[in-house]
Amino acid sequence: MTANLSNATPMLEIRNIKRDYHVPGGFMKKEKIVHAVKGVSFKLDAGKTLAIVGESGCGKSTLARILTFIDPPTSGELLIDGKTVDTRPGHLTAEMRRKVQIVFQNPYGSLNPRQKIGDVLGEPLAINTDMSAAERRERATDMLVKVGLTADHYNRYPHMFSGGQRQRIAIARALMLNPKLLVLDEPVSALDLSVQAQVLNLLADLQEEFGLTYVFISHDLSVVKYIADEVMVMYYGEAVEYGTREQVFSAPSHDYTKTLFAATPRADVESIRARLAKRAG
Repeated sequence: MTANLSNATPMLEIRNIKRDYHVPGGFMKKEKIVHAVKGVSFKLDAGKTLAIVGESGCGKSTLARILTFIDPPTSGELLIDGKTVDTRPGHLTAEMRRKVQIVFQNPYGSLNPRQKIGDVLGEPLAINTDMSAAERRERATDMLVKVGLTADHYNRYPHMFSGGQRQRIAIARALMLNPKLLVLDEPVSALDLSVQAQVLNLLADLQEEFGLTYVFISHDLSVVKYIADEVMVMYYGEAVEYGTREQVFSAPSHDYTKTLFAATPRADVESIRARLAKRAG
């Protein structure tokens, strides 16, 4: 399935991306190949959000690792701003790495507990730019404010923050190099519901301010319905449905999508009241 919802030159495009993993054999077992991603294609315009949804093991996180150059595809083509990206070891340019950043599900696991927050934010600049220490500090404190924290947090350690605050720090770090694309891999699934809403609102504000393009990986359809412009549903490594948020949520066409939606409790107030009344009865 190839997704193409616009005639404009897309900011991100993947063509027939595949990713295979070789599983070594053992005693009485043959070596086998796991086809984690099976020929996925889509196009995404600048400033838009594509949500990739599906159950665990569907290949969505593998695809996220390919989009952020962590894992190379087995075959297929990845393009950014219409230009093919050479993801082979030693061929990926520093400029391309700066254009794409990732925010992981577990913010504490992605932050070095021995580093102060200022050092966490300044590290990408120290590695990739010629900024002075003073310039790095200024940009880091500015970014802390952008994500809803304060300049006073600069000298604190990760364990001194709540989960929501740590995810804000992870988002700030991802933005330090002025990327064009953020891949968000289950960025709010480990947070409380009230904190989820705050982080989602922050992401929406940052997208508008910086013109960011998002690929949002999630299994939570209520979150997807809130944040996505376009939705792609994955099932056993394949993209089985793609469309605008309105198209996919109002008239899903694939049986798996219908099953996925049917198994997800609706989060509106009337639906919650109805479920409570049914339990009470």
